[in-house]
Amino acid sequence: MGLVDEGRSQTEAAALVDVSRQSVSEWVRAQRLGGEEALRARTRGRRAGEKTALLPWQQAQIAKAIREKNPDQLKLPGFLWTRALVCELIERRFHIRIAEKTAGRYLRAWGFSPQKPARRALEQNPELVARWLDQRYPEIEARAHREKSLILWVDEMGLRSDHSAGRSWSPVGQTPLVEGTGQRFGANVISAISNKGRLQFRVFKDKFVAAVFIDFLHRLIRQGKGQKIILILDGHPVHRSKKVRAWAAAHAEQIELQFLPGYSPELNPTELLNQDVKTNALGRRRPRSQPELIGDTRSYLRSTQRRPQLVARYFEGEHVRYAKAA
Repeated sequence: MGLVDEGRSQTEAAALVDVSRQSVSEWVRAQRLGGEEALRARTRGRRAGEKTALLPWQQAQIAKAIREKNPDQLKLPGFLWTRALVCELIERRFHIRIAEKTAGRYLRAWGFSPQKPARRALEQNPELVARWLDQRYPEIEARAHREKSLILWVDEMGLRSDHSAGRSWSPVGQTPLVEGTGQRFGANVISAISNKGRLQFRVFKDKFVAAVFIDFLHRLIRQGKGQKIILILDGHPVHRSKKVRAWAAAHAEQIELQFLPGYSPELNPTELLNQDVKTNALGRRRPRSQPELIGDTRSYLRSTQRRPQLVARYFEGEHVRYAKAA
């Protein structure tokens, strides 16, 4: 409270001690009503009439720490927040011990729930992701609108004959077994989609190299019928190869490459198409040969291609909604 007593505003005091302005406001009110005694941290246990072990400002600090950091970043043993680690964090900061059950009640009161975490590459740069979402993509979208260009998202995937997806009925207590074989075969797919429902693809046997990618870019230009294409893609080595860069520079009036932030596949809606194909074209029925695998994949993609409303739906995923058509 010394900061407020010095004449600083509640907002300034909140920023200096890394809590919310609302917490500072509550402290000021508590001091006014109950004096300095009302601000002292409580020791273990509760007094008669008290409802919680932590004061509002202490709760605010702990909730903010959990929301913004993982345990490892706070030098706690782990990467996922458990009730035990929340108890340890509270004891470290305020020398107050609480039961795990109490920690669970706090977490729910603060708006937290136990969830299966999504994975994100440690190499991902959150600042570059934020810049993409707040600045780079909005600028690309606005320019495409002015120039009447077509924005496409592109990605590649490999398919394997032994891929399986979904659930299988099995006797209770017996986990179903998927038998593998040493005689595997596969194929590759490269796809490009727009948020208006356009889908272009190629299924091929060969390895994905610069020549294959350039051939696909030629097809995009040809099917674009004179409309400039802004192609959004990841940093795959083929995408950044000298051959592709030289080709793109020679065709700059027809196509432009824009790269997503590194290690951020979740920002590419084509990843959702890939998941759909692997689950529904490949994962439900085992192909007996490579031609059958390629045929099933092409058939599924052609069916999807004829349903632009389905393609547009890939842009409704949590992480790709930023690119949804207006």
